[in-house]
Amino acid sequence: MTKQMGGRTPDAYQDSPGAVPIALRLIVVVCCVAAVSATIHELREPIPSSTTMPDTVSSPVPPVASPAPAATLPSAPLVVPSVVPSVAATTHIGIVAGHWGNDTGAVCPDGLREVDINLDVAQRVVYLLQALGYQTDLLEEMDSRLEGYRVDALVSIHADSCTSFPDATPPASGFKVASVEDSLVPEAEDRLVACLAQCYAARTGMYFHANSITYDMTRYHTFYEINDQTPAAIIETGFMLNDRPMLTQRADLVAQGIADGIVCFIEGENQ
Repeated sequence: MTKQMGGRTPDAYQDSPGAVPIALRLIVVVCCVAAVSATIHELREPIPSSTTMPDTVSSPVPPVASPAPAATLPSAPLVVPSVVPSVAATTHIGIVAGHWGNDTGAVCPDGLREVDINLDVAQRVVYLLQALGYQTDLLEEMDSRLEGYRVDALVSIHADSCTSFPDATPPASGFKVASVEDSLVPEAEDRLVACLAQCYAARTGMYFHANSITYDMTRYHTFYEINDQTPAAIIETGFMLNDRPMLTQRADLVAQGIADGIVCFIEGENQ
Protein backbone atom coordinates (compact mmCIF):
# COMPACT_ATOMS: atom_id res chain seq x y z
CA MET A 1 0.00 0.00 0.00
CA THR A 2 1.42 3.40 -0.96
CA LYS A 3 0.38 6.85 0.06
CA GLN A 4 -2.40 8.21 -2.09
CA MET A 5 -1.33 11.05 -4.34
CA GLY A 6 -2.79 14.37 -3.29
CA GLY A 7 -4.08 16.81 -5.84
CA ARG A 8 -2.75 19.96 -4.22
CA THR A 9 0.50 21.71 -4.97
CA PRO A 10 2.50 23.63 -2.37
CA ASP A 11 1.03 26.97 -1.39
CA ALA A 12 2.90 30.17 -2.21
CA TYR A 13 3.93 31.89 0.98
CA GLN A 14 4.11 35.61 0.40
CA ASP A 15 3.65 37.01 3.89
CA SER A 16 6.75 38.44 5.52
CA PRO A 17 7.49 36.71 8.84
CA GLY A 18 9.27 39.70 10.34
CA ALA A 19 12.35 39.28 12.50
CA VAL A 20 13.10 35.61 13.18
CA PRO A 21 15.03 34.68 16.32
CA ILE A 22 17.81 32.98 14.36
CA ALA A 23 20.13 32.51 17.30
CA LEU A 24 17.44 30.62 19.23
CA ARG A 25 16.82 28.34 16.28
CA LEU A 26 20.55 27.62 16.01
CA ILE A 27 20.72 26.74 19.71
CA VAL A 28 17.82 24.31 19.29
CA VAL A 29 19.45 22.66 16.28
CA VAL A 30 22.87 22.35 17.94
CA CYS A 31 21.35 20.79 21.06
CA CYS A 32 19.36 18.27 19.03
CA VAL A 33 22.09 17.31 16.59
CA ALA A 34 24.45 16.72 19.51
CA ALA A 35 22.10 13.91 20.56
CA VAL A 36 21.96 12.24 17.13
CA SER A 37 24.56 9.54 16.30
CA ALA A 38 26.10 8.89 12.90
CA THR A 39 24.31 5.88 11.40
CA ILE A 40 20.71 5.27 10.32
CA HIS A 41 19.26 2.22 12.09
CA GLU A 42 16.57 0.07 10.56
CA LEU A 43 13.31 2.01 11.05
CA ARG A 44 11.00 -0.16 9.01
CA GLU A 45 11.31 -3.71 10.31
CA PRO A 46 8.13 -5.81 10.62
CA ILE A 47 5.92 -4.57 13.42
CA PRO A 48 3.94 -6.83 15.73
CA SER A 49 0.24 -6.99 15.11
CA SER A 50 -3.91 30.29 17.71
CA THR A 51 -1.06 31.00 19.54
CA THR A 52 -1.77 31.31 23.25
CA MET A 53 -0.23 29.01 25.78
CA PRO A 54 -2.90 26.77 27.36
CA ASP A 55 -2.98 25.63 30.97
CA THR A 56 -1.61 22.19 31.69
CA VAL A 57 -4.04 19.33 32.15
CA SER A 58 -4.46 18.79 35.86
CA SER A 59 -5.09 15.33 37.30
CA PRO A 60 -4.15 13.21 40.33
CA VAL A 61 -0.71 11.67 39.96
CA PRO A 62 -0.41 7.86 40.38
CA PRO A 63 2.81 6.06 41.34
CA VAL A 64 5.37 6.10 38.55
CA ALA A 65 6.86 2.83 37.30
CA SER A 66 10.58 2.24 37.63
CA PRO A 67 12.35 3.59 34.54
CA ALA A 68 13.25 1.08 31.86
CA PRO A 69 16.84 0.68 30.70
CA ALA A 70 17.97 2.96 27.90
CA ALA A 71 17.00 1.91 24.38
CA THR A 72 18.80 2.55 21.13
CA LEU A 73 17.15 5.48 19.41
CA PRO A 74 16.71 5.87 15.68
CA SER A 75 19.49 8.08 14.43
CA ALA A 76 20.61 9.82 11.26
CA PRO A 77 23.84 11.25 9.80
CA LEU A 78 23.12 14.89 10.53
CA VAL A 79 25.46 17.86 10.55
CA VAL A 80 24.97 21.15 12.35
CA PRO A 81 23.37 23.38 9.72
CA SER A 82 24.00 27.04 9.16
CA VAL A 83 20.79 28.87 9.98
CA VAL A 84 19.45 30.56 6.88
CA PRO A 85 17.27 33.63 7.59
CA SER A 86 14.87 32.80 4.74
CA VAL A 87 14.19 29.22 5.90
CA ALA A 88 11.41 30.07 8.35
CA ALA A 89 9.68 32.36 5.85
CA THR A 90 9.35 29.53 3.33
CA THR A 91 8.62 26.67 5.73
CA HIS A 92 5.14 25.25 6.35
CA ILE A 93 4.48 22.74 9.14
CA GLY A 94 1.34 20.84 10.14
CA ILE A 95 0.61 19.71 13.72
CA VAL A 96 -2.27 17.28 14.31
CA ALA A 97 -3.79 17.19 17.80
CA GLY A 98 -4.67 13.50 17.93
CA HIS A 99 -8.41 12.71 18.29
CA TRP A 100 -9.28 16.42 18.54
CA GLY A 101 -12.61 17.13 16.86
CA ASN A 102 -13.36 13.44 16.50
CA ASP A 103 -13.32 11.40 19.74
CA THR A 104 -11.75 11.26 23.21
CA GLY A 105 -9.00 8.77 22.48
CA ALA A 106 -7.94 6.73 25.51
CA VAL A 107 -9.66 7.53 28.83
CA CYS A 108 -8.35 6.77 32.34
CA PRO A 109 -10.66 5.50 35.10
CA ASP A 110 -10.54 8.92 36.76
CA GLY A 111 -11.63 10.66 33.56
CA LEU A 112 -8.29 11.90 32.20
CA ARG A 113 -8.72 11.96 28.40
CA GLU A 114 -6.06 11.50 25.78
CA VAL A 115 -7.56 14.18 23.54
CA ASP A 116 -7.06 16.83 26.25
CA ILE A 117 -3.39 15.91 26.63
CA ASN A 118 -2.87 15.89 22.87
CA LEU A 119 -4.52 19.27 22.31
CA ASP A 120 -2.63 20.87 25.18
CA VAL A 121 0.72 19.69 23.81
CA ALA A 122 -0.16 20.46 20.17
CA GLN A 123 -1.13 24.05 20.99
CA ARG A 124 2.18 24.52 22.75
CA VAL A 125 4.14 23.09 19.83
CA VAL A 126 2.36 25.41 17.41
CA TYR A 127 3.09 28.37 19.70
CA LEU A 128 6.80 27.50 19.87
CA LEU A 129 7.17 26.99 16.11
CA GLN A 130 5.30 30.17 15.26
CA ALA A 131 7.48 32.07 17.74
CA LEU A 132 10.49 30.83 15.76
CA GLY A 133 8.96 32.18 12.56
CA TYR A 134 7.62 28.99 10.96
CA GLN A 135 4.19 28.98 9.33
CA THR A 136 2.38 26.32 11.38
CA ASP A 137 -1.15 24.89 11.19
CA LEU A 138 -3.01 23.31 14.12
CA LEU A 139 -5.12 20.48 12.66
CA GLU A 140 -7.92 18.25 13.92
CA GLU A 141 -7.76 14.45 13.64
CA MET A 142 -10.11 14.36 10.65
CA ASP A 143 -9.37 17.87 9.40
CA SER A 144 -10.62 18.47 5.85
CA ARG A 145 -7.34 20.25 5.05
CA LEU A 146 -5.43 16.96 5.35
CA GLU A 147 -6.60 15.67 1.96
CA GLY A 148 -3.61 16.19 -0.32
CA TYR A 149 -1.91 18.30 2.37
CA ARG A 150 1.52 19.42 1.09
CA VAL A 151 3.88 20.87 3.70
CA ASP A 152 7.51 20.56 4.72
CA ALA A 153 6.69 18.34 7.70
CA LEU A 154 3.64 17.00 9.52
CA VAL A 155 3.60 15.54 13.04
CA SER A 156 0.56 13.96 14.69
CA ILE A 157 0.61 14.07 18.49
CA HIS A 158 -0.93 11.29 20.59
CA ALA A 159 -0.56 9.72 24.05
CA ASP A 160 -0.58 6.03 24.90
CA SER A 161 -3.21 4.15 26.90
CA CYS A 162 -3.96 4.29 30.62
CA THR A 163 -3.54 0.51 31.00
CA SER A 164 -0.94 -0.73 33.49
CA PHE A 165 0.39 -3.69 31.41
CA PRO A 166 1.95 -5.28 34.55
CA ASP A 167 3.90 -7.92 32.59
CA ALA A 168 5.25 -5.58 29.92
CA THR A 169 8.97 -5.78 29.20
CA PRO A 170 10.19 -3.08 29.30
CA PRO A 171 7.54 -1.46 31.53
CA ALA A 172 4.73 0.51 29.92
CA SER A 173 6.52 3.84 30.16
CA GLY A 174 8.18 6.00 27.54
CA PHE A 175 7.46 7.36 24.09
CA LYS A 176 7.57 6.12 20.50
CA VAL A 177 7.80 7.67 17.05
CA ALA A 178 7.00 6.14 13.65
CA SER A 179 6.35 7.00 10.02
CA VAL A 180 4.32 5.22 7.34
CA GLU A 181 5.58 1.70 6.62
CA ASP A 182 5.61 2.17 2.83
CA SER A 183 6.92 5.69 2.46
CA LEU A 184 7.61 7.30 -0.91
CA VAL A 185 10.04 9.69 0.83
CA PRO A 186 11.79 7.22 3.15
CA GLU A 187 15.04 9.15 3.61
CA ALA A 188 13.24 12.31 4.70
CA GLU A 189 10.87 10.43 6.99
CA ASP A 190 13.70 8.44 8.57
CA ARG A 191 15.40 11.75 9.36
CA LEU A 192 12.20 13.22 10.77
CA VAL A 193 11.70 10.18 13.02
CA ALA A 194 15.35 10.26 14.11
CA CYS A 195 15.24 13.98 14.94
CA LEU A 196 12.01 13.64 16.91
CA ALA A 197 13.21 10.59 18.82
CA GLN A 198 16.61 12.02 19.74
CA CYS A 199 15.41 15.51 20.62
CA TYR A 200 12.37 14.31 22.56
CA ALA A 201 14.48 11.90 24.62
CA ALA A 202 17.08 14.60 25.27
CA ARG A 203 14.49 17.15 26.39
CA THR A 204 12.26 14.86 28.52
CA GLY A 205 14.67 12.14 29.63
CA MET A 206 12.09 9.53 28.59
CA TYR A 207 12.72 6.03 27.27
CA PHE A 208 12.13 5.15 23.57
CA HIS A 209 9.67 2.23 23.80
CA ALA A 210 10.37 0.86 20.32
CA ASN A 211 8.88 -2.61 20.78
CA SER A 212 5.35 -1.27 21.28
CA ILE A 213 5.12 0.49 17.89
CA THR A 214 2.04 -0.97 16.18
CA TYR A 215 0.30 -1.02 12.82
CA ASP A 216 -1.99 1.72 14.17
CA MET A 217 1.08 3.96 14.00
CA THR A 218 2.77 2.77 10.79
CA ARG A 219 -0.57 2.64 8.97
CA TYR A 220 -2.02 5.75 10.58
CA HIS A 221 -4.86 7.00 8.39
CA THR A 222 -3.48 10.53 7.98
CA PHE A 223 -0.38 9.16 6.24
CA TYR A 224 -2.62 8.02 3.39
CA GLU A 225 -4.58 11.28 3.14
CA ILE A 226 -1.75 13.80 2.86
CA ASN A 227 0.31 14.39 -0.26
CA ASP A 228 2.76 11.51 -0.65
CA GLN A 229 5.72 13.92 -0.76
CA THR A 230 4.97 15.34 2.70
CA PRO A 231 7.35 13.90 5.33
CA ALA A 232 5.17 12.85 8.26
CA ALA A 233 5.47 11.12 11.62
CA ILE A 234 3.30 10.17 14.57
CA ILE A 235 4.52 10.44 18.15
CA GLU A 236 3.04 8.79 21.23
CA THR A 237 4.33 11.15 23.90
CA GLY A 238 4.03 8.73 26.83
CA PHE A 239 1.73 6.35 28.68
CA MET A 240 -1.17 8.04 30.43
CA LEU A 241 -0.72 5.92 33.57
CA ASN A 242 2.99 5.61 34.27
CA ASP A 243 4.02 8.82 32.50
CA ARG A 244 1.16 10.97 33.77
CA PRO A 245 3.33 13.44 35.73
CA MET A 246 5.28 14.30 32.57
CA LEU A 247 2.21 14.51 30.32
CA THR A 248 0.06 16.58 32.66
CA GLN A 249 2.53 18.58 34.75
CA ARG A 250 5.44 19.11 32.33
CA ALA A 251 3.61 19.62 29.06
CA ASP A 252 6.11 22.42 28.42
CA LEU A 253 8.94 19.88 28.17
CA VAL A 254 6.84 17.51 26.07
CA ALA A 255 6.06 20.29 23.59
CA GLN A 256 9.61 21.61 23.55
CA GLY A 257 10.96 18.15 22.75
CA ILE A 258 8.66 17.85 19.74
CA ALA A 259 9.43 21.38 18.56
CA ASP A 260 13.17 20.70 18.91
CA GLY A 261 12.83 17.62 16.73
CA ILE A 262 10.95 19.48 14.01
CA VAL A 263 13.52 22.30 13.97
CA CYS A 264 16.31 19.70 13.79
CA PHE A 265 14.64 18.16 10.73
CA ILE A 266 13.72 21.41 8.94
CA GLU A 267 17.09 23.08 9.38
CA GLY A 268 18.92 19.93 8.31
CA GLU A 269 16.75 19.59 5.19
CA ASN A 270 17.66 23.11 4.11
CA GLN A 271 21.41 22.49 3.94
